[in-house]
This record gives sequence, structure tokens and C-alpha cells, in this order.
Amino acid sequence: MPMEERLPKRAEVPEELTWRLEDIYGDTEAWEADLSRCDALSEALSAREGRAADDAAGLLETMKLYASCMELLYKVYGYASMRHDEDTADAGRQSLFSRAQMLEVRASERAAFLEPEILSLPEGTAERWMEELPELGAFRVTLREIMRQKAHTLDSASEKLLAAAGEMAQTPYNAFGMLQNADLKFPAVKDAEGKEVRISGGRFVPLEMSPDRELRREVFEKFYAGYRDLIHTFAALYEGQVKQQAFYARARKYGSAFEAAVDRNNVSPAVCDRLIGSVRQELGIMHRYVRLRRKLLGVDELHMYDVYVPMVKDVTWKVSFEEAKALSLKALAPLGKEYTDLLEKAYRERWVDVVENEGKRGGAYSSNVYGVHPYVLLNFNGTLDDVFTLVHEMGHSLHSWYSSKALSFLDSEYRIFVAEVASTTNEMLLLKYLLAENAAKGAAAENGEARQRLKAERAYLINHFLESFKGTLYRQTMFEEFERRSNEMAEKGEPLTADALSELYLSLNRDYFGEDMVSDPLIAYEWARIPHFYYNFYVYQYATSFAAAVDISRRILEEGESVTGQYKAFLSSGCTKDPVSLLKIAGVDLSTGEPVSAALKEFEAAVEEMEALL
Repeated sequence: MPMEERLPKRAEVPEELTWRLEDIYGDTEAWEADLSRCDALSEALSAREGRAADDAAGLLETMKLYASCMELLYKVYGYASMRHDEDTADAGRQSLFSRAQMLEVRASERAAFLEPEILSLPEGTAERWMEELPELGAFRVTLREIMRQKAHTLDSASEKLLAAAGEMAQTPYNAFGMLQNADLKFPAVKDAEGKEVRISGGRFVPLEMSPDRELRREVFEKFYAGYRDLIHTFAALYEGQVKQQAFYARARKYGSAFEAAVDRNNVSPAVCDRLIGSVRQELGIMHRYVRLRRKLLGVDELHMYDVYVPMVKDVTWKVSFEEAKALSLKALAPLGKEYTDLLEKAYRERWVDVVENEGKRGGAYSSNVYGVHPYVLLNFNGTLDDVFTLVHEMGHSLHSWYSSKALSFLDSEYRIFVAEVASTTNEMLLLKYLLAENAAKGAAAENGEARQRLKAERAYLINHFLESFKGTLYRQTMFEEFERRSNEMAEKGEPLTADALSELYLSLNRDYFGEDMVSDPLIAYEWARIPHFYYNFYVYQYATSFAAAVDISRRILEEGESVTGQYKAFLSSGCTKDPVSLLKIAGVDLSTGEPVSAALKEFEAAVEEMEALL
């Protein structure tokens, strides 16, 4: 997909490349009606205050109201959020999203009494009521989770106050999004063909993959100069995010924001600590990869603008969206016909918003609307990376689809900790499909020229795996260290100035990439463009999920239906168990360091194969 001089406006994007949000609401009037209905439900829920758990029947009525309110809120909010993301600069979409956010805060405030009243019940009462009134058992998972967090739940008045602060607490992330997606503008550069191309968040990586090193350097410098020029604003926004996380952690009697974040997901802090320790111990493998990259690119000095360009020369892998869809169906066939039929349905019925347009939110995500279907936002530019992004996000979507089909709304909402497993498993299956196809063609090749081309393509694919591994397990662990350390700085009373944050990031970059990489000064500002730093300790879960996915994909291909059955049981389990226990359903035990260690060995093996190939 060629990058034109300017991005199209939203109205100029072909309909078949846009998602069909009309499946949620046919028009804004229907959304308005549900906005009002949800507000009324939250008011009715609020009227239960003081008698939420008088007896089993009363608790059942309260829980039914709560579930109905939350299910409708997610639908109303999801629609407004996705409409906003189509064009973040559009005032009408901004208004829609703002109203949905305000409703979310009101509903949270009105529901704030619920947990304290349930927690005021004598020990064992809720469990006894669930036995006496089987219908109440439908809320067993939610009620048990409330009881688990008893030590960190406040009285009703305090919970209301925290909920009321929710709208204010969203300000750093909202402002970051507007600054990055709507206000921050980048200059144009001339591509290899002499055409002017305006730099954007979605175009940055494709441009950095160019074989033209001077173009890469120019794009890198102009892109990060944009962040440098606004770095004090980004620092103030991030400090606001860190402070609000610390505020909520202290209010809920946690020792730190990190401790609060992992406990929210019912995961031990030791899981993340083991990850960082394992990766730190094996940074030598990462440094070996960096040396290989410098050698294969044939440069005296490796710079940060050299990290995306494929190490394999003379291999161009451009993919149309139609080709990407076909590839995804072939690669994910080991997951069974039901799975690929769902993929085809998603493509046919426009669950996916495909291309970048002016004002569109950057990056990619999957967003589920319970009772409708999931949606995927892409910024597809026709690279092999974009194909991996497609299967990644469809992994999220079908995880949501399976859980939504099997479970009630409340039980279907799987934890963030397991959220990246299905997406990364899809990426691993795509990679292994492409490598297997390459091996088969190589074995059948009849002449040296064909074998040489296939050898180069294999090296290209291994390069992609190395990049994915570096970008997921190593890079996300580095991000986690940045987030942990910057939060610790704030908790000690140290100001999070632009200089302090940039120095911290540059130091970590040097640690992870090693001496064979020139950590260009501008890379110090990269932290400013990472939206996940506003997601409250989300990033380390990419790395643990990557390790789990490496194991799951290997066993699916080696053992077939028995593992696929276990895996689909995991996909269908929502939040019915703690995340580490859920992964055990799929055969992965993250209570040990084995999955991460095994993944690091696979990375080392890939580095060795690349060294042998080239």
C-alpha cells in the first residue's frame, strides 16, 4: 500500500476498508437512547445503597442491576471510543467520547457502595447464600473477587470519592492522546522515489524499514525532534499519570502503584520480578543479536535508526490487505475450521478498520462489544509487520469471541495478564507457517538461483522473528523497568522532569542494546510516545504472554487437536480463575521461570541459525 503525499480524510476511505459500527448502533439517536438508559440503570443501582445485601434475594437483585448497567456501559463507551478513534480531531466525535467518559464516571460513582456493602457481610455469608439461591451463583466469580480484595476496599463514602475522581484521573491519558494523535505534526521527507511523504505515527516504522539509510536517519531525527520539542509537556502528563496511580494505591493501602496494579489482576509481583531477572541475566544474547545486526548491515556503527530495517538485503515483502487475509487463514488453520470460519466472518462483515486516515488514532487494538462482536483498529501500510499485526489483533478478538460466547458479561472479561497470549500465539503460528512453507519450497527448488532466493527469504523471516522477540520480550521488559523505576522515583518524592525521565530511558536503552549500538541522544525521548505507559503497568504482560505463546504454538503444531482443545478451553474461560491458573489450562506454568527461559533459548537458537545462514 503506497504512502501518498497526504493522508486521506475519513470520508475518503473506501467503505470496505472501514469497520461497521452500525452493528452496534444504527445511528447516533440509538446511542443516545442507550446512553440515557444506562444512566437510568446506574440511578436504579444507586437506589439500592444501604440495602444491597440485606438478604440473598436483595443481593441477587443488586447484582442483576449491576451486571446490566456495566454491560450497557461497555457498549455505549465502546461505540463512542471507536467513533472518536476514527478521527480524533473531529469535534463531534470528541463530544461523543467525552459524554461516554462522563457516564462511566457517574456509573462508577453510583456503584461505589456495592463492594463495601458486600464486604460488610459476615464471613461465609455470600457463599451460603449462593448455595441457598442457585441463581445468585451466576455471580460467584465476581463475588469471590470482591471478597479477595477486602483489605483494599474502603468504606462506601471513600469509594464514592475515589470513583468521583475517576474523570479527573483520565486527564493525563486523554491529553496525551490528543497531543500525540491530533496536535503533534511532523514534517515531510522525500522517499527513495523522490516523492514527498509526511511522517506520521503510523508511517514511522515503515519509513524506518527503508533500505535508504540517509532517509532512515532523516525520519528518525525529524520524528523524535517532534517529541523533543514538546518533551516538557509529555513529562508533565506522564508525571500526572504516575501521581494518580500512586494516589489510588495509597488510598487502597498498597505499598506501591506496582503492587496495586498486579494485585488488581490477581498476579504475584514475583512473576514480573522473575521476568526482569531472567531477561537481565540473558542480555548477552540480545547483545549478540545486536552484533549480528551490525555485521549484516555492513556498518561501522549501528544506530537506533538501523533497528527496523531488515538485516537481509534484496528481499522486499509487500503484502496487500487481501493477501494478508488469505495468509492469516492458512497460518491459523491448525486452530481448526471453526476458528478460520470466524476469521472469514470478521473480514466479510467488516469487523476491521484497515487504513490510516487524517486524525485517526495510531497503532492497533481489538475492542470487544459484548452481545455484538469484537472490532479491530489497524493502520495497515502493506508490510509483513502489518500482517503480523492483523493476526495479533484477531487473536485478541477471537479470544473475546470465545469468552463472550461461553460466559456471562462479567465472567467473560478476561484479565489483562492473559490478554496478550492469544494474540501472540497467532503471531507465532503465522511465523512458523511461513518458515515451513519456505523450507518446503527450498527442498523442492531445482536450481541454485531459486535456492538462494529462498535462503534469503528464510533469513528475512528469521529476522522478523528476531525483531518480534526483541520488540516484545526484551523491549517490553525494558519498558517495564522504565515504568517501575519512574514510579519508584515519584514514590520517593523525586520529580519526574523531562531530563530525569529521558536520562533514565537512555540508560536503559544502553543496557539492553549493549556497546555495539550507538544509543543516539534523540532516542532518550522515545518514552514520550509510548501510550502503554498510561495503562498502569501493562507492558510486562506482553513479555510473559510472548513466552507463553512460544510454548503453546509449538505444542499446537507438534501435538495437534489435544492441545488445540486445551487452548480453546483457555480462550473460553474469561476471568473464571486467576491468570496463572488459567494459563495452566493451556499447559503453561508461569509460577516458574521455565517459560521465559525456554523462550530465551529459542531466541538464541534463531540468532545461531541466522549466523549460519549468512
